[in-house]
Amino acid sequence: MAVTTIEELFIHELSDIYSAEKQLTKALPRLARAAQNPELKTAFETHLEETQGQIERIDRVVELLETRVKRIKCAAMEGLIEEGKEVIDTIEAGPLRDAALIGGAQKVEHYEIASYGTLCALAKQLGYTDALKLLKETLEEEKATDEKLTLLAEGGGNAQAAAA
Repeated sequence: MAVTTIEELFIHELSDIYSAEKQLTKALPRLARAAQNPELKTAFETHLEETQGQIERIDRVVELLETRVKRIKCAAMEGLIEEGKEVIDTIEAGPLRDAALIGGAQKVEHYEIASYGTLCALAKQLGYTDALKLLKETLEEEKATDEKLTLLAEGGGNAQAAAA
């Protein structure tokens, strides 16, 4: 589909992140099972709950704007999830795998932060005030999750991997 207006770009970006979040809900349980560190397992489980709430927020944006998301597949998230599978398949369970899982999860968070930041800028430009509030709420959650992952890595996860 050709995107020719800023409104169409907004819907395309919203559809892309909707696909990304849906894919992530399928991947997070697998990541939680693959993590050895209990705090990391909990972080993945908590983020699954957050992600489900973020999907509900996108649904609310769609309702507010009386529009629909397009049926597209987020290729970026698909690739990031594939990288996570590769980590699970190639690195033995333990601190090193946990460090790699944290790194992969941060790549996901950075993609989501960029996506929601873009959506916020577009919503602001388009005057979608109520949608903007919902999108900003999700953006802040994504930033907080990224910070939690950083703290896990710096709080001993990377040191344990180095010692292993």
